[in-house]
Formats: sequence, C-alpha cells, structure tokens
Amino acid sequence: MKKIKFAIGIHNHQPIGNFDFVFEDAYRKAYIPFIDVLEKHPKIKIALHYTGVLFEWLLNRDQNFGPRLKRLVASGQLEMMSGGYYEPILVNIPDEDKLGQIEKLNKFVKHHTGYDPVGLWLAERIWEPQLPKPLVLSGTKYVVIDDSHFKSAGLEENELFGYYLTEETGHVIKIFPISERLRYTIPFQDPEVTIEYLRSIATEEGDRLIVFADDGEKFGIWPGTFEHCYQNQWLERFCSLLEANLDWIEIVHFSESLEKLLPMGSVYLPTASYREMMEWALPAKAIERYEDFEHQLKDNGLFDKYKVFVRGGFWRNFLAKYPESNNLHKKSLWVSEKVQKLTGNKKYDQELVQKAQDYLWAGQTNCPYWHGVFGGLYLNNLRYAVYSNMIQAETVIDQIIKSGSDHKKGWIDVTSTDFDADGQDETIIETQSLNLYFSPHNGGTLFELDYKPRHVNLLDTMTRRKEAYHNKLLALKNKKNVQENTGIASIHDMVVSKEPGLEDKLFYDSYRRSSLVDHFFGPATTLDDVLKCSHDEAGDFIKSRYFLETESKHDCLTIRLSRDGMIHSNNQKKKINLSKTIKIFPKNPRIEIVYEIKNQEPSSIEFWFGPEFNFALLAGNAPDRYYHFDQEVKVDRHLASIGVVDLVQSMGLKDEWMKIDVQLQFDIPATIWRFPVETISQSEGGFERVYQSSVVIPNWKIQLKQSESWNVAIKQTIVDI
Repeated sequence: MKKIKFAIGIHNHQPIGNFDFVFEDAYRKAYIPFIDVLEKHPKIKIALHYTGVLFEWLLNRDQNFGPRLKRLVASGQLEMMSGGYYEPILVNIPDEDKLGQIEKLNKFVKHHTGYDPVGLWLAERIWEPQLPKPLVLSGTKYVVIDDSHFKSAGLEENELFGYYLTEETGHVIKIFPISERLRYTIPFQDPEVTIEYLRSIATEEGDRLIVFADDGEKFGIWPGTFEHCYQNQWLERFCSLLEANLDWIEIVHFSESLEKLLPMGSVYLPTASYREMMEWALPAKAIERYEDFEHQLKDNGLFDKYKVFVRGGFWRNFLAKYPESNNLHKKSLWVSEKVQKLTGNKKYDQELVQKAQDYLWAGQTNCPYWHGVFGGLYLNNLRYAVYSNMIQAETVIDQIIKSGSDHKKGWIDVTSTDFDADGQDETIIETQSLNLYFSPHNGGTLFELDYKPRHVNLLDTMTRRKEAYHNKLLALKNKKNVQENTGIASIHDMVVSKEPGLEDKLFYDSYRRSSLVDHFFGPATTLDDVLKCSHDEAGDFIKSRYFLETESKHDCLTIRLSRDGMIHSNNQKKKINLSKTIKIFPKNPRIEIVYEIKNQEPSSIEFWFGPEFNFALLAGNAPDRYYHFDQEVKVDRHLASIGVVDLVQSMGLKDEWMKIDVQLQFDIPATIWRFPVETISQSEGGFERVYQSSVVIPNWKIQLKQSESWNVAIKQTIVDI
C-alpha cells in the first residue's frame, strides 16, 4: 500500500493594538471552535503556534483555555511552536531582540502548556540567509517556510517531500517546505480534493512528507469561513476523512519527523516570503506590470510551469515603499539602541530596563510595518499601538537615566543623525514631555511629534498614494472583475467595497503629510483643491532643503529653519526669504513658532501663505473628538469635518478619549482650512476608507513692499484634560 506522512501546523496571531472586539470575534469564530473540533479527533496531530499577545488574551479570556492545551499536549496530540513573542519580522530587528523575544515566548509556552518548543513559526514566512545563526542560538531546531522559497533555489516539486538542512557560518537548522497547493485547497476546496492529492504523491516506501501550515484565522475569521468550516462542518469532515484514511496517511509532528526521516539534503535559500507578500512589496507601477505578466502567463497556460521564476520584490522594500513604515522601523532601532546601552549595566535598575525592553518588543509587532491584502500599515490603531509602546519604552528610559534634578527642572537633548537612513541628517529634540523630529532637507518639516505623558505620536499619519489595487476598485465601479458569488473565495481573490463611492475619494498626495509644510497658494486656489492635492504650489518650498541653526539657552532651545526661494506673484517669479523659528522648552509641552517672510525684490509682492499642520488623533467621526474655536461654529466640528473658519486667533483639537487638547494660537487672526486625510486601502473585509489625520492650515493673504518683512507667531500647546 502506498503511504504518505502528513504534518500540520496552525499559526494564530492578533497584533498589539487590535480592538478587543476583534480578539473576541476571533476567539468565538476561530480559536475555540478549532480546539472543539480537534478534541473530537484525538488521532489528528498538529503543531500550534500562538503569538504571545494573543496567548495572553486567550488565557485571560478563558480560564479553561490553558488547561485544554495542556491536556492535548500531554496526550501527544499537540506540539507547540515558538517564535518572536510579539510576532516581529525577525530580519527587521537586532539579534539581541530576536533572541530575547524567542526566549520570552519559549518560557511562556513551557509554563502554560508543559511543552518545551523546538520549532519556530517565522512571521510572514520571511526568510533571509543570515537567519540560521540567531535561530540556532535561540535553541530552535526547525522552522517551516513556503515551498516557493525552495523552488527559488532551483528545487523541483518532487524534491520537496521532506525537510532540508541549511546553515549560516556553521549553525545548522532544519527547514520544512509548506505546500502552496495545500494552502489553497485547505479549507477552500472539498476535503476530498486534499485527500486525492495526498494519494497522488504517496509512495510504496512511505518516506515522503507533505506539510500544510497556515493561518488559523482561515478557519473562521476570513470572510465566509466560519459558516464554511463550522456551520457547514468542513473542518469536521476533513478530520473525519483523515481518520478514515490513517491506514495510509501517517499524521506526524514536525519534531517526530526529524526522528523518522533523514534530511533530503542541504539547500541555501534566497531572501523570500510567500508569493503574494513579495508582490505587495513592489512599487505600485511594478505591481501592475507584474500582474499583467502573470495574466499573460496564465492566458497562455504557462503560469503553473514557470511561476517559480515569477518573483516580486523582497520584504525590506516596504521600508522604501512607505516612509511611514521606515519611520516605525528606524524608531524601533533608535529605541533598541537605547535599551541595549542599559542592559546588564549594574548602574541601572535592571527591572526597569526589562520593562523598557518589553515595551520596545511590543513596538516591534510586524503588522503595521507593511501592507498587502490586510490593512496593516494603513490601520491607524495598529500604528498607534506600536508607537505608543516605543514611546513608553523611552519614557521608562528617561526615568532610569535622568536624575531627580532633571525631572524637576526638565531637560533637552539634541541629536543630529541620519535617523531614517536616507543619507541626510535629521535633527531629533528630546525633552521631558516631547520628542520632535525635524527634516531640514525635506521642507524643514516636523515629521514626528511624540507627546510622552500620553505616549502618542501626534504626527502618525499616512500620505495618500496610488496603490495598484485601486485599479480593481475602479474596475468594480464599472462592474468589471466582480467576484462571482460561488463557493468560498480565497481572501486574495475577493474584490469587495465596504461603502459605495470610494472610487470618488481616491486622492493622491505629492508630498509627505507632516507639519510645518510651507504652502504658497495661487489666487484661484480653493479648499477643495487643497483637500484633493490638485492645487498648484505657487512656491518652491515644499520638499526643498532648509538651512538649520540651533541655539540653546537656559530656559529653551531655539531652532531656526530658513531658505531663500521663489514664489509666483502676479504671474511673475519673485524672490523671498522664509524662516521659521521654533522654541522648545525643557518641561512644558509647548512649542512657539515664529514665521518670517521677507521680500527680496526691488518692488512690492503679494502672496497667499499657509503652513500645514497634521494631527493624528485616531478617530475622525467619534463624538468625543472634535475641533473647538474662539468663536461659535455651528457646522459639524468632528475631526473628519471639512470647512473654513475666518478670523481665528485660537482653536484646538480635543480628544476626550486620549484626554488631550492640542491648542493653536495665532497673534494675527487667520483663516483656518480644515479637512481629513483619509486613505482608501485594501483589507480582508474589502476596500475601506480610513481616517489618518486632521489637516489644519492657517492662512493669510499678504502684501509686502520692497525689503519689507511679515511675521506671525503661532503657539502650539498640548493640554491634558
């Protein structure tokens, strides 16, 4: 009789920052129903992986969850896998953090299940050749990764029924190829399809091993899968069918197969992830060409034969594709370096150091660092959570290294460094209450503003940019490419819109959304033009280099950013000098900004000037988050509102949930433009509109005589409420 060995692995994850109702929904629809079915079929062995955040939540939610896992482990039905505790992309973080996060989850799993993990789930199956060394040093014996990784190294389909060895500087680890074919049949096709495939690859020797390993959320959370897997009993039927064929299907644990089978050989894998991830990492235009090429291969019946050679980008390119992702990553490296300087130093309280380190690790949760079919980077609650944890880590570090007198009087640290690895220095100002990150070479803008008492980055917004999948949204409008409502579609194949008319809200920005963005508007510019970023800039200041000077006094630090530039005035180019002087205080969460614009022409000029501020306060339409002005404004004032208010000298954005009020004061009455930055992104539930930040542009129409200057003082204060 022909036989086959079959190893099954299930990975379960919810990120830091996900809403509690999402955890609860996943608990009810996927995690618990899966265990319920598993307990009915004790002969079905599987490996389970829960990320630390999710595991903690499940244990707190259900006091029987841990004991149930422990019983399944004791019976031999379950093998537990480890990984980074907070599910980081391992190649994205320093080795010290890799080892620390894996050790933390190893101990947690051992404590709550009795199992000492030897296998590791690699977040998003992202592999780079240097990984074997830190994995081996962590005690890991095996990892499971996509078969496409192996095919990229030149292996054929019939060479992937087992496991391989790979190494880095002599550190050897076992690697299992996950069958892409099974990832698409389970649970989306009838159980018999999988059984017949297993039958087709079984041999008389019975020495082949096939691996299925994938997300547990496919069994209940992905659209339509709860009804499919449980109400229609797909999972029950699948387990029963496996049991009925155990005379020739031998279900084994990964660790068990290491004892029963010899490795198939050695292999060195290139940098890779699953096929879709590598496509998503490409720039938008490249994705369009990639998809076109893929369609041509499919239309000519060549795709299945040659798809191994059709590869997208590689994961780290998300850091180049999205400056916001790069900002998160470089922030994590910045904080990690701070923590490493304190770790093991007896001069410092190591309990507090460990506390800071754990906040840092939570800030390395991978989900908001990239974007594909899931909302990821575009979901402000996920970005907020990782920023919040990293800022809390910095606050603990401040507590460790700053003396009592520093805390009493406040302090200011100034660092000039190439923070974002773009080849040019940024200036980072750290005080007791604020962190301010300035980019002199990119319009002299402020691109990160951390308010430490509430551990929030008030500039955690997104730039609206073209995504390749926006073409699908436009096609959906034209009733093209509509998913037929037959069967259960893979999440990668669905085209659904969560609300009508989203295609009419596709606007793209020509610059990165930040603060102190210096606009000069043409005389016919409207608020709607600026909202859509379809206006013409009458100046050349946005994205241009500014000259930066700093001056430190006992009571404040002064930064002066200045530039000679050109504006269009009366259809002619005119020379001006613009400077913005920012005063920052050791303890007070207030900054004072003075703009000065000087006419450098021998004749008079007139222009329309407005600096842009962005404020990311999570929710645009919540009733407890709103604008307030020094005058009665009867129209809608929620943070996603659009409007104009004239003659404003003071205003603010109040967030009663976050308990902060960001106040602005102007010594010259301003016309205030306000509108939301809203992105249209793809998620597992379909295309959705996501509030990212509120844009506030105070603006003035100005006339200057020869050599005359104009000044305005703006005070920005953050008040706890």
